[in-house]
Amino acid sequence: MAADIPGHAASSATASREAAFTVVITRPAGQSSELIRQLDAAGLATLEFPLIEIAPVADDAPLRAALASLERYALVVFVSPNAVDHAFARHQGIWPHALPIGVVGPGSVQALARHGVAAPAHRVISPASGAADDEATGFDSEGLFAALDASLGAASLDGKRVLIVRGDGGREWLADRLREAGAEVEAVAAYRRVVPEPSIRGWARVHALLAGAPHAWLLTSSEGVRNLHELAQEHLTADEIVQLKRANLVTPHPRIAQTARALGFDRMTVSGPGDERIVRALLAAVPPVVQPVPSNPAHSPANSRMTETNASTHASPQPAATTALPPNQPFTPYEAQKRRSASGPLLWLVVLIIAGAAGVGGFALNRKVERSEQRLAQRQQANDTQTNELRIKTEQALATVHQSDSQVAQLEGKLADAQAAQQALQQQYADLARNRDDWTLAEVGQMLSAASQQLQLTGNTQLALFALQSADTRLAASDSPQAVAVRKAIAQDIDKLKAAPSTDLTGLAIKLDDAIDHIDSLPLAGEAPIPHATPHAATWADTAKVAAATGKPRWEVWLHEVTAGVGQQLTSLVQVRRIDNADAMLVTPDQGYFVRQNLKLRLLSARVALLSRNQTTLKSDLQAAQTSLTRYFDNASKETQTVVDLVKQVDAGSAAVELPNLNTSLQAVNQYRSRG
Repeated sequence: MAADIPGHAASSATASREAAFTVVITRPAGQSSELIRQLDAAGLATLEFPLIEIAPVADDAPLRAALASLERYALVVFVSPNAVDHAFARHQGIWPHALPIGVVGPGSVQALARHGVAAPAHRVISPASGAADDEATGFDSEGLFAALDASLGAASLDGKRVLIVRGDGGREWLADRLREAGAEVEAVAAYRRVVPEPSIRGWARVHALLAGAPHAWLLTSSEGVRNLHELAQEHLTADEIVQLKRANLVTPHPRIAQTARALGFDRMTVSGPGDERIVRALLAAVPPVVQPVPSNPAHSPANSRMTETNASTHASPQPAATTALPPNQPFTPYEAQKRRSASGPLLWLVVLIIAGAAGVGGFALNRKVERSEQRLAQRQQANDTQTNELRIKTEQALATVHQSDSQVAQLEGKLADAQAAQQALQQQYADLARNRDDWTLAEVGQMLSAASQQLQLTGNTQLALFALQSADTRLAASDSPQAVAVRKAIAQDIDKLKAAPSTDLTGLAIKLDDAIDHIDSLPLAGEAPIPHATPHAATWADTAKVAAATGKPRWEVWLHEVTAGVGQQLTSLVQVRRIDNADAMLVTPDQGYFVRQNLKLRLLSARVALLSRNQTTLKSDLQAAQTSLTRYFDNASKETQTVVDLVKQVDAGSAAVELPNLNTSLQAVNQYRSRG
């Protein structure tokens, strides 16, 4: 009756599956549907327990930029199916048919096919599988590099760009080998891996499995092994951790098994890549006492019970319709009966003798059997003792081996890190040796740029000359043609600096400051002081002596003396001056203030132009200052003449303000960089 009820059949199948062998799948969520289907068809129960969560990168600008300029690359490598899916989610357009693609395993090949990239339209390079059907070798970075070398040739990538699309972090082995082959490798992140927090229901199932239920763990990455170890420390008890370390682990790659062994796991099985190989390895890990429950409804427990009942029914005999009677006894004559009764005692005697002999023999045989059983029990006890001692020694040896394996794995990890560091140092040394001229030219360019800036700011030709000579000495150690061309340009700039006149900008600025300080004390053209006339009586000469000496009449001498005295008195009272600019006499004292301030502004502007080496503005301001001094101020004043002389000295000295530049050397360095 139970087999005819669907709900009861489903619950029975579920209970049987929970009691059967369980596989804990630790792949990221949503990436194990095909594997779960195959395990379900094989009769194995599954528990999805993700240990890695795939998330988009925080900044996908580098990935988008690389995918937008695929024509720059000679090869693109995808390290995993996740890298393929996340990259094509951000790729706009059709993938170039002529661009080769390198992938690590068959999962990535299938991911490319889902996005329309597959052979023969596209060239997809991946490692080849092993000779046996249940093994696969080379589905890693080493195998991919060997496949690339066989398909493209490592020498063909010399000087070309290679793009590696991967997750955040990861191994650098493939990138280092491609760089050693001469390729320019650019790695971009398409996704990032984070540690998820499994659900409470998932942890409950794990606790139940670790309590003694038959199960196995599927770990497909070294990072997943490390995450399992960390989560177990937080969520499991000490006994559960011990049971976890003794559980069956199935991994697709030996490197993952090495990581698990280093963390203390005991039982590892390397299946090889591919869901089919993983399913075969999991079926091989099922204990003999636990048989997979097939998912076919025809083999359900209810149907099995019904089959057994029918079999027993057909095997039992059918009851007869009537009971058979015994056959009649044959007739025996009287003489025969009498002879048989006479031989009866003899027969009984023989039977008694035989029974006695059998009893004695049985007793002896029984004693012999008992002694044999005692010896066998002693031997069994001795064998049990030896077996227990051997088991204890074996466990101790296994513990020692596990400890040694853990230490060896740690040493191998340290050795791998040291080798990676050594390779990185060798690569850096090779890059430094190859780009020594580039570094030298970059250093020289920095020196010349700094010297040019200092020359324009301070006008210190000696400092610029020292910088050029240092750059020339630095380039003298290089024999490259580019260095020789730059040295020629530096030599031309050195000659220009040596021929440039020396300008005392500080002295000229001080003269302008002195001129500005005297502006307030300069007299305007209409403010020149007029000395007061001091009349004094003329000294009369002796007319008689003068007349006798000159031979002139005495009255003429006297008349001359009188007119000369009157003229002298008039001259002391009146002063006549010439003014070319009539508007200068019309300047009021209030307007004179603004005239002086305008003149100061002109001189201050000239000072700024002098320090900034603006020859045009300097000349214009000095010319305007000279015009203002000549037009509005008293040119007969010594102070005005002093200021005019200072302005003229600055004007004459500013002819050498314009300094040479270092453009020739800078252009030579820039041309070398542009060619590089």
